[in-house]
Amino acid sequence: MEVRRMPHIQLPENLGINYAVLPGDPARVDRAARWLEESRPLAFNREYKSVSGKFKGVPVLIMSTGMGGPSTAIAVEELHKIGVKAAVRVGSCGALQPGLRPGELVLVTGAVRDEGTTLGYAPLSYPALPDVDLLCACRDSAERLGFPWHMGIARSHDCLYRDENPEIYEQWSKKGVVASDMETASLFVTGSIRGMRTASVLNVVSAWGGQVSQDIGSYAAGQEKLLKGEEREILTALTALVQLDHMMRT
Repeated sequence: MEVRRMPHIQLPENLGINYAVLPGDPARVDRAARWLEESRPLAFNREYKSVSGKFKGVPVLIMSTGMGGPSTAIAVEELHKIGVKAAVRVGSCGALQPGLRPGELVLVTGAVRDEGTTLGYAPLSYPALPDVDLLCACRDSAERLGFPWHMGIARSHDCLYRDENPEIYEQWSKKGVVASDMETASLFVTGSIRGMRTASVLNVVSAWGGQVSQDIGSYAAGQEKLLKGEEREILTALTALVQLDHMMRT
């Protein structure tokens, strides 16, 4: 009998991997894969590039989700259908508070749903929250690895080049929101509704008062401190998933 593959991520329903690390950028998949044992490429369709392997003996999938809420929700939906139980986003963010520096990590405790994708799943009264056990595992991992980290609320949005962005950032900063990205709310809401444990670990690529749309170019150009932050978030996510696996087994 032919094994069914998911239409977008192009992974088989019998993949048999419980844990996933989800960068946005397909190029980040290759950089994350170097931390895996027995790494092997799986698929690359549209924005969804995937690699499997093991980290400290635990089977792990690394798969890109593309940019924004819609592609992230599709990724979560199809990963759920092939049996993935827990996923950690490793993405970039702009700081909304002055104490966050480029290359530091933000462990997201909840997301402002200032985007459109999640409205297709639930009204705005439904919260966008991570799994508590997985979030705590991310915190423990970052602490144990000695990485600089912060915890707080992120705002997910759809419009990187919106004319009113400076005023919008200021508004959310005054409300205590610490970072801004485009995917976390979609990950949390879709994951919660489908019963998948999720967490989001973000790499600060733009300091408070910077131009996120321009600073992201420094990341793409390989600025050292931003790539260091990427390494930190990947190792934090992988280590957290190993901790979660141990917790679930014991």
